[in-house]
Amino acid sequence: MSRRCELTGKGPMTGNNVSHANNKTKRRFLPNLNDVTLQSETLGRGIKLRISAAALRTVDHRGGLDAFLAKAKDDELSNSALKVKKEIAKAQAAEA
Repeated sequence: MSRRCELTGKGPMTGNNVSHANNKTKRRFLPNLNDVTLQSETLGRGIKLRISAAALRTVDHRGGLDAFLAKAKDDELSNSALKVKKEIAKAQAAEA
């Protein structure tokens, strides 16, 4: 399981621990990932995703998973999120 957000593509970053004596040692900054189940209004079911806390706030801000995925770039999304995006677009096209 990779340490990458399925919606925003955020992953680990590298940097340095800096001591009081200004010694530098390599370290990793990991994203704050959470396993969540987000509800899709169009599909009428929940979708399990592993996303960052910042992505969860963004999903709420944009008005839900459907609205978030409509605006999201395909290259940032994981394979499972991309499948859900296409499924939602297909359901919305059939509904209209």
